Amino acid sequence: MPLRPVQPPPPPRPVIAVSAAIVDGDRVLLVQRGNPPNQGLWSVPGGRLEWSESLREGVAREVREETGLAVEVGPLVEVVERVDPGSPPAYHFVILDFLARPLGGDLRPGDDASDARWVSRAEWVSLPLTEGLTPVLEKALRLAATPGAWTLFDPP
Repeated sequence: MPLRPVQPPPPPRPVIAVSAAIVDGDRVLLVQRGNPPNQGLWSVPGGRLEWSESLREGVAREVREETGLAVEVGPLVEVVERVDPGSPPAYHFVILDFLARPLGGDLRPGDDASDARWVSRAEWVSLPLTEGLTPVLEKALRLAATPGAWTLFDPP
């Protein structure tokens, strides 16, 4: 039997991730990352999309896992790309940030979040945020206050 040549592993591919800018009045929900990358920094709840999961299903699942809350997922706010091919852990994420509003549940940090809290604009400026988060939060607050914003998508 002839030997088959050893094939190198396929190159890494970008990971699709989803997140939720959860707005309640003039506050947004932030979580403190408990694991790398960005451990210790504050961000919106989110994570990797799972196989065969719709974008909105992934958002709702990630929010539930990281905060204990159920949410209504609204329109897309922003698409963000995060790449760090350097020292471990190297990553390349394409993140789809959705607007969401709380439906219920008990707020508690879970999964890979070490803390979760509602914050106002005045409060988040004093927190160590993930890179580029402020413009996403500002855009989400503007969108949430726009009449008809929640009808900008067709529910699944």
